[in-house]
Amino acid sequence: MNNIWSKYIQGTKTLYYTRKLRFDDMFSQQYKILFNLDIDKQLKILEIGCGPGALAGALHRWYPKAEIFAVDRDSDFISFAKEHEKGIAFFEGDAQNLLFDDNTFDVTISNTVAEHMEPSVFYGEQLRVLKPGGICLVLSSRKGINVMPEWMSLDEYEQEFWKKIEKYDHSNEKYNVCGYPMNEAQLPEAMEKYGFKNVSTGYSIINLTPDNPEVSAAMAHDMINANRYTAVEAIDAALQNMPNQFTFNEIENMKSITNNRYDLRMKQYERGEKQWDTNVTVIMVVRGVK
Repeated sequence: MNNIWSKYIQGTKTLYYTRKLRFDDMFSQQYKILFNLDIDKQLKILEIGCGPGALAGALHRWYPKAEIFAVDRDSDFISFAKEHEKGIAFFEGDAQNLLFDDNTFDVTISNTVAEHMEPSVFYGEQLRVLKPGGICLVLSSRKGINVMPEWMSLDEYEQEFWKKIEKYDHSNEKYNVCGYPMNEAQLPEAMEKYGFKNVSTGYSIINLTPDNPEVSAAMAHDMINANRYTAVEAIDAALQNMPNQFTFNEIENMKSITNNRYDLRMKQYERGEKQWDTNVTVIMVVRGVK
């Protein structure tokens, strides 16, 4: 059983609910244009590093004739995905040594995976499992915009808590998180270098603003709660990564403070008190052909 990522890096709810928003159907047209896949073809699509399954679920909705496969090495992510996203074949496995035969898939796709793997292995395995003429899609989050209401600014106690994490948390180095970062020019260059042709790039802009009138109440709630899950699971991870630095009571107190903040934000939304807090994500899509 492998649950390093979900336990020490990013929690299951954090990844699932933030990605559910980023791959919501209201943004589907942006992605479909950049993916440039034949919606009427019975494609075999493999998602590499699928996490808890949000993108695989979106692909299942957007390409109803396709057969969707998804793989991740984290056991907890795969268990969650199987429970929450139906109609998809989820597998526990290593992206560096895919458990599929050569020339199996029409499409491979990954989201924020390339930066964690040595490029020759990352692209080499996709070249191997893709059919001739198959399409490789690499999604990568770029610098966006994150603005919270002023009243949500951290007090002195909270600031000290996060400073302590910054000082003592070495989990990213320990688990080689983002060990192979690339900028917007290097990503397509790497795809070409390791065997793909007709490489192209594009960007999806994901505007997550609860007070935007185009956003439904249900989605606004999801936006607020996604931020909640991210904050709370980051606090939980502190106890896992630095058990000698925090007491259980400290962790629970921080979680209570954080939940109270998001409870208040939810009440403000329900009362129509607009805060205009926003999270705008820029997702780069690099597309290549075998």
